[in-house]
Amino acid sequence: MRALVVSSPRSAAVQDVPDPVPAPGQLLVDVERVGICGTDVELYTGEMAYIEQGHTRFPLRLGHEWTGRVSAVGDAADAPWLGKRVTGDTMLGCGHCEYCAAGNHHVCPNRAEVGIRGDWAGALAERLLIPTRFAYEIPEHVSLAAAALVEPGGNALRAVRAATLEPGRRVLVLGSGTIGLLAAQFALAEGAAVHVGGVRASSLALAESLGVAHTSTIDDLIDSAPHRFDAVIDATSNDRMPALCVRLVKPAGRVVCIGLSSTPSLVDTRDIALKDVTAVGILSASPGLAGAIESFARSAVVPDALVSEVVALEEVPARLEGRRGPNAGPGPKVHVDPRRIV
Repeated sequence: MRALVVSSPRSAAVQDVPDPVPAPGQLLVDVERVGICGTDVELYTGEMAYIEQGHTRFPLRLGHEWTGRVSAVGDAADAPWLGKRVTGDTMLGCGHCEYCAAGNHHVCPNRAEVGIRGDWAGALAERLLIPTRFAYEIPEHVSLAAAALVEPGGNALRAVRAATLEPGRRVLVLGSGTIGLLAAQFALAEGAAVHVGGVRASSLALAESLGVAHTSTIDDLIDSAPHRFDAVIDATSNDRMPALCVRLVKPAGRVVCIGLSSTPSLVDTRDIALKDVTAVGILSASPGLAGAIESFARSAVVPDALVSEVVALEEVPARLEGRRGPNAGPGPKVHVDPRRIV
């Protein structure tokens, strides 16, 4: 089958690789749509910390935001999955440690991560293996774009849940990329008064088209008065934003950190303590996947406008370098259809 293989930093090409064969407890999925995210870019460039830490190595097979149809199973007991449209968890816990036993497999120290950590090949390929216990069915009426946005959707939903929003409460989402705009949509669905801060005018305009009534540039927010929001969600990669979150949140408010900067973020914990702020970190979509599917299925959140273009596997290296096609839309997310031939 055809798959994108990253052989070394900034060196990627489509190659013919052996067809995967499902073992007992595994599903074989014909991949229909895959999203490219910032983690994929960091792995492609070799800047991802997992590489230095020894959690992953070249050659790499990327892709952890995906959807497809089950075409084969490794166990007769899994036959009911055949033909179903699915997505899957990225975090494949060992199933035996104290974290997995407590339902927190996404922080299992022995976990594999699809297309990211360990040797589990990702979805930028014609076919993919996923353990049955980590598979999620996608209703047929959910669009392909939305189905492949379930993984970032689960992350964003978890961030909004951690903000403990109620109707009318003011929440600021810092960052107008995929996670930020999804978080804004989930917060709107909760009835919150949503504000989005970003850098690019086009992404702020997209936020407004999605129903966000209040948008600001990051520079304007830096210069604004403190204590303005009941909750602040940091969905940026800017190391200055966590401190800004603490300044802008009201006393007894909540700060949710889902973005990761490439350098350490500095926050004065005295500001957190003296304002009685609750700070929450979010790793992984795992506990939010089912909720994201449910929200997409009932159209409480419609994320399709976040997809700027759909490309073939051969076009992925250029997208990982930051180049977009001439007809790309304003959305932050690039999707890949491995069935396309260019």
